[in-house]
Amino acid sequence: RNLLAERFQQPPALTGGQIKVPLLERTSEGGLRKGAITEIISPNPSAGSALLIHSLLQIAQRDRFFLALIDGSDSFDIYDSGALQHLLWVRCEKASEAVKAADFLLRDGNFPLVILDLVLNPADELRRIPATNWYRLQRLVEPTPTAFVVISRHNMVASARTKIVLENRWTLSDLSRDHPSRQLHFKVRRAKPIASAIG
Repeated sequence: RNLLAERFQQPPALTGGQIKVPLLERTSEGGLRKGAITEIISPNPSAGSALLIHSLLQIAQRDRFFLALIDGSDSFDIYDSGALQHLLWVRCEKASEAVKAADFLLRDGNFPLVILDLVLNPADELRRIPATNWYRLQRLVEPTPTAFVVISRHNMVASARTKIVLENRWTLSDLSRDHPSRQLHFKVRRAKPIASAIG
């Protein structure tokens, strides 16, 4: 924890507010709410979750803050090495490891943005995450100046304040165009308790 504080020092911040994200300007808050969980559901293989993560990394680089990316399946591909100076990349092999890392980083409270990427983790791994874990993470993030984003292919975080469903089905030709992320299509809905972790 001391090493994190030395390496990723942030200016003092207050609880509340949000991180403005132009791609998400159609959400009710216009960005990612601090002190809350935002769940991003990416049901299709090419729905745009990787492009969204890269966009968030560019925002961190532009606004000079650090973000933590917890990579649940050690699959993140960095194509902009300049962004690395604003990134703590936690590489995990299983969803359970990734959730533990999220717990640690949210307790640390040193990052304005923490992303938990579980898009490529198998559904059976995600089913084994107890629902109580998400409520514990919600309680950890509430008093902090941190926006916590969970990305997966399933609707599973009952404690999320906002749920965003990515509705894209991009092909290779789509991705070859300039700035495909500007055409990001998504649906926003408020979080509601769900009967099972994964439907």
